[in-house]
Amino acid sequence: MTHISNTGSLFTTARKMLLDAVFPAACVNCADFIDEPGNLCLRCWPQMTYISAPFCSICGFPFEFDRDTAHICGNCIRRRPAFGRARAVLQYDDASRDMVLGYKHSDKTDRVPAFANWMYRAGVSLVNDCDIICPVPLHSHRLIKRRFNQSALLARQLSKLSAKPVSPDMLIRTRPTRSQGGLSARARHVNVQGVFQANPDRLPLIEKARILLIDDVLTTGATVEACCNRLLRAGATEVNVLTFSRVVRPSNTAI
Repeated sequence: MTHISNTGSLFTTARKMLLDAVFPAACVNCADFIDEPGNLCLRCWPQMTYISAPFCSICGFPFEFDRDTAHICGNCIRRRPAFGRARAVLQYDDASRDMVLGYKHSDKTDRVPAFANWMYRAGVSLVNDCDIICPVPLHSHRLIKRRFNQSALLARQLSKLSAKPVSPDMLIRTRPTRSQGGLSARARHVNVQGVFQANPDRLPLIEKARILLIDDVLTTGATVEACCNRLLRAGATEVNVLTFSRVVRPSNTAI
């Protein structure tokens, strides 16, 4: 039995070495060769701005220094968001923009395992606390054009990592909207007003559930707010949000 086990281990090692030789691991951002797949190279890693404590206990906005008072940012003090908590891996900025947009618009879906793994580590408490995972939906017109829903791919991979169930069609986007890119915060909220609804076939899954909503980028929060409101109205007890990146604006600074 030991001999068979050792033989299997040697075969697995040899197979990995062969695959590494034919398909060497590449940096998730720049595609330079690296030692282990699913990572950034030594040049790209320090350029990214990772979000870690201290941050707003509600929306996850990062603070420059620790505070003696409650860790709540100015925006959340002025208006409590629909979601309970939101977390993200890194800031959406000049360093991360091409990596995120490459995934979203250039079919770089090979980045899904790495992105989801980082998201799982950044939002492990949200994942552990949820009953089911749900992605932000695309309208069918955009889905046909893009060929995949970037948020749904991340949600499925997070489900594999956590063994939590996922419902890709829990929410429905009822009509096409213009891209949120380039719109002001107010215009973004208007753009998604009344766009989402709970899938009638998934209402039993939503009722009394703690739902984790997945998206690739959190900008103003207009899209995730609209989704959270619909899920809560459909009977969810709590909705938290996990994204790969988020825009960080000084206007969030705590009061």
